Amino acid sequence: MEASGGGVVPTVREAMRDPKRQRTVILVIVCVALLLDNMLYMVIVPIIPDYLAGASPVSKTNLDVKIGVLFASKAILQLAVNPLSGPFIDRVGYDLPLLIGLMVMFMSTCVFAFAETYATLFAARSLQGLGSAFADTSGIAMIADRYGDEETERSRALGLALAFISFGSLVAPPFGGILYELAGKRVPFLVLACVCLADGCLLLAVVKPFSNQGARQNQPAGVPLHRLIMDPYIAVVAGALTVCNIPLAFLEPTIAGWMENTMHATKWQIGLAWLPSFFPHVLGVYLTVKLAERYPSMQWFYGAVGMLIIGASSCVVPACKSFSQLMLPLCGICFGIALVDTALLPTMAFLVDVRYASVYGSVYAIADISYSVAYALGPVAAGHIVHTMGFAQLNLGMGLANVLYAPALLALRHVCQIKPSRSERRILLDDEEEEEGGGGPGLYDAIRMEERKAKRKGLDANNCRERERERESGRERERMLGDAESRRMG
Repeated sequence: MEASGGGVVPTVREAMRDPKRQRTVILVIVCVALLLDNMLYMVIVPIIPDYLAGASPVSKTNLDVKIGVLFASKAILQLAVNPLSGPFIDRVGYDLPLLIGLMVMFMSTCVFAFAETYATLFAARSLQGLGSAFADTSGIAMIADRYGDEETERSRALGLALAFISFGSLVAPPFGGILYELAGKRVPFLVLACVCLADGCLLLAVVKPFSNQGARQNQPAGVPLHRLIMDPYIAVVAGALTVCNIPLAFLEPTIAGWMENTMHATKWQIGLAWLPSFFPHVLGVYLTVKLAERYPSMQWFYGAVGMLIIGASSCVVPACKSFSQLMLPLCGICFGIALVDTALLPTMAFLVDVRYASVYGSVYAIADISYSVAYALGPVAAGHIVHTMGFAQLNLGMGLANVLYAPALLALRHVCQIKPSRSERRILLDDEEEEEGGGGPGLYDAIRMEERKAKRKGLDANNCRERERERESGRERERMLGDAESRRMG
């Protein structure tokens, strides 16, 4: 402790020893990492099409294809790396993979800033996908781990992370467009690179990922990713995360052309189309967190309602004739996504707690895969669907998919009713899965098993000592009887 300004305040190092303060700083680090990743994902929207058109004049069709492949490359590589990054995070912990992800994202952003050719831009975009596979998965898993004491705290922390994701995605296009017009292509990326580097340095200072790897030896082993994917409850959640994000992923590359053709929208209207949706998204996060605090057993219901709202909003989009009308269904889509994500991301951690060991790298790799599937298909398939079937049919199909999938979340209603004081595994595994060994020991079962082992070890030690004393007494009696028999014979 040291004096400062007449008072006594703790030093930064001493403050970081407080678990609550440390996890708050870690939450800030993760939120900034997610913000950067999503800003880098969307900041190229107003920059790259104009830059590519001026750098290498090609036909509009070829340009659209190149842009679509460039946009999808990040999600495709992220989708390919996640099956490896999840088990790696389970093995080494959350700190080091987050640092690796931030450093790879830093390099990707620098390459974006100085890239002059399409091949270099493609490499930078793919490199970002590699960094995201580590940073996003380990960041969300770290929040679930540090805020695992109470489900309400975990929901609140994950909800804040989702708000940063939304803010990054929605504010990045106007941020990138304004700086691109005022200062050129490099400046937006250099700003993001500096913030990314600062976030990585803060992580090194607070968490010290290279100094606490020995503590990982005492942690439980993670469950293989393929076993988690085969879990019916986790599969339902992963499917919902994919389906609910399809409208956003498919509209982002197609809505600009549709707005130009149908409502003769200006550039600023196209650039700001998604920005108002940030506010209903944050409202959806806040509302879901508050409802989860009061009615935690209804998480599945909040997700189902969100999917119904997404479905209805998607079907309304093609009927809009003006920019002001379009704002309503876009806000509805983002509001519904907030309900689904905020309700189901904590549910994935809870499922791991009660059915397996409380290690979250692989299960949130599955969540990241769910998002990546939608955003890998969107830029590549959406344009083709619009050209062959039409924009209205695309939206009706996405809306119908969400409405039809919503009832599947009924399978989670028993999961959300479980309380930590009850035997979760007995409720969840009362079907044939228990006989097949489908579920491993959950968090609370593991604690009980360790207690029973400790007691059993104590009892075994006492029993061994008792048996040894009995054997000694038996040998002493035999010796005395032998001596008596010898004297009698003599």
